[in-house]
Amino acid sequence: MSGRFISFEGIDGAGKSTHLEWYAERLREAGRDVLLTREPGGTGLAEALRALLLDEPMDAQTELLLMFAARRDHLERRLRPALAAGTWVVCDRFTDSTLAYQGAGRGGSVKRIHVLADWVHGDLWPDRTYLFDLPAEEALRRRTLARPADRFEAEDLAFFERVRAGYQAQAAAEPERFVVIDAAQDIDRIRSLLAADCARIR
Repeated sequence: MSGRFISFEGIDGAGKSTHLEWYAERLREAGRDVLLTREPGGTGLAEALRALLLDEPMDAQTELLLMFAARRDHLERRLRPALAAGTWVVCDRFTDSTLAYQGAGRGGSVKRIHVLADWVHGDLWPDRTYLFDLPAEEALRRRTLARPADRFEAEDLAFFERVRAGYQAQAAAEPERFVVIDAAQDIDRIRSLLAADCARIR
């Protein structure tokens, strides 16, 4: 029996990371085998590429290619084997992030991103994507209260407004996959919504 692939998305500061472990634990309590992972990252090689992506200056095309290189290694070493074994995968970001950040945010070619996505993972997309939606100004306020900014978090407000708009366009295009969550709500309300939707996934 194949597992299910769940992704969490949103601009930096939207608060999705607050709920990842909690969501995975709810699945475990329901008797599911769960792999909790992230992108870029999830393997030794992908984590090394993540460090470069977050800290090293590079042009937009190099950034895009490194994202997909990390994704390919992650898919082949962890995601595909886990799903084939019946494990539920909960992933912090996937290709929707690339479309939002490198596409809408950086102004990269969406067509090129889809070509790379088709090459790297074909028709494997998440079964459910939770999009934590928050105004860019509020997300910026939250980020300034957290750890020092990485290369993406240090981008200006206009960049994150473009990224947010990119996410919203994706959610509108695929309403059967995306669940849009108002990330301005309190934690308990968000978790209630997540729990209710999780119970519907089969």
